[in-house]
Amino acid sequence: MKETVNVATPPSRPLSVRVSAETESANNSTAEDPMSPTGRVFEEMGVYIIVVMGLCTPVNLPVFRAGIETELLTRFPRFRSIQVMDGSKDGKPRWVQTVVNVDDHIIVPRLDLASVDSDPEKAVEDYVASPSLLPMDRRRPLWEFHFLDFPTSEAASTTVLRLHHSIGDGMSIITLLMASSRSTADPARLPAMPPPPKRTGAIYQRCPQPPRLLSGDYLAWLWSYFVLAWHTLVDIVLLAATVLFLRDPGTMFTLVPNGGQSRGRKRLVHQSLRLDDVKLIKTVMNCTMNDVLVGVTSAALSRYYFRKSCNINTKRICLRSILPVNTRPVSSRQTYVTKVETGNQISNIICPFYIALHNDPLEYVRTAKRSMHRKKSSLEVMFAQMTVDFLVKYFGPKTGAFIFRCFVTRTTAVLSNVVGPAEHITLCGHPIAFMAISVYGLPQALTMHYLNYGSNIKVILTVDDEQFPDCHQLLNDFAESVKLVRDAASLKTLTTLIQND
Repeated sequence: MKETVNVATPPSRPLSVRVSAETESANNSTAEDPMSPTGRVFEEMGVYIIVVMGLCTPVNLPVFRAGIETELLTRFPRFRSIQVMDGSKDGKPRWVQTVVNVDDHIIVPRLDLASVDSDPEKAVEDYVASPSLLPMDRRRPLWEFHFLDFPTSEAASTTVLRLHHSIGDGMSIITLLMASSRSTADPARLPAMPPPPKRTGAIYQRCPQPPRLLSGDYLAWLWSYFVLAWHTLVDIVLLAATVLFLRDPGTMFTLVPNGGQSRGRKRLVHQSLRLDDVKLIKTVMNCTMNDVLVGVTSAALSRYYFRKSCNINTKRICLRSILPVNTRPVSSRQTYVTKVETGNQISNIICPFYIALHNDPLEYVRTAKRSMHRKKSSLEVMFAQMTVDFLVKYFGPKTGAFIFRCFVTRTTAVLSNVVGPAEHITLCGHPIAFMAISVYGLPQALTMHYLNYGSNIKVILTVDDEQFPDCHQLLNDFAESVKLVRDAASLKTLTTLIQND
């Protein structure tokens, strides 16, 4: 078991070695398990997922260790696999199962006790920021648990899971944790998951049979396909232009290179919002949860921008974020929990948002609703996925990573919404008070995630440490924006009731 973070520089690429006899005996097979094209891009870019979990009790390390061994390693083959080059001409990496020593993946750091006692929240933040620049040892499976056994305002102790993004995407990691946990209210069953999202829009619908020729329905059917083709063409042109030259206007949210480096230390901060507030806005505005969260994001960034810049020019500024999209087929979330999906099954679209001042806070949600509805009438997500697969297959992961890096650096932020459990869970014998998920390694100054857990929804910001020294003010702007939009939605409901009476 490690007591401190290993600062030695481990291998940074998959091992170009023959599979050892010990590795072969782990599963009595060395059957090829190739890495997905998206996973190879993340491997090339060095992107990591980090999950911060507050525990309701102090850490019982032997119990947690036993849970890792019996639950996580059993259910998820990638947790007991290493990346090995297959030795072919193309040199493609594959996953090979190996013998895992759990103690190699458990880290209990030694922190300054005075700093912990004076400000435990900051001590956790500082520690979580420390692995953002550290590589992982590829001679072992690419995951590790860090345990911080001291209380904070939200939890009795904290555990941090860091793993390489090539292992899986956010949804597969969260569902892995759900599958390895139990309901805190009823330990005999798996945790309940929210109902599957209602996917609307042309790209999710089955192709209907064409109506009778020259009828009104036939013209409407034909027009829907014309709109789909036009929107797709426009989005493809914008994607290509973004890779080649189209860049968001420079703002305080744009990454400022530090000494010629594109990556600095990242700080993760988070705050809980009431899920019922978001649902109220969703109902009043007749939109989706994603629409509400995109609108709240626009409102929060606008508050921060105009307060920080003291800009008297209130003309709106159009910025863009990368929005990851789950490409798995529509299914029950409980199905995902009982059968964990592996790998990276995500694509990306460009989601516009606006820095603007509105007298009516609901206008942020209306604008987001229009933008997201427009994106649902396009095949942009499919084209982006096929492009990544094509580039990696025929030109290699370096080309795919270069194109994706251009795509990322010419937009402003990453915005993601990950669906978590509908109730509190117990993982490896420890009740979980909260969960926060994010990523390290993307060349952007601002990454925004939302994760629902029980009756709350976490807003998680991962920011460049030097560029956002006041990141807690930005975080508070998200909470304040939700309140303003919720109050406006409540007022609209009350006004409607009075008018109907």
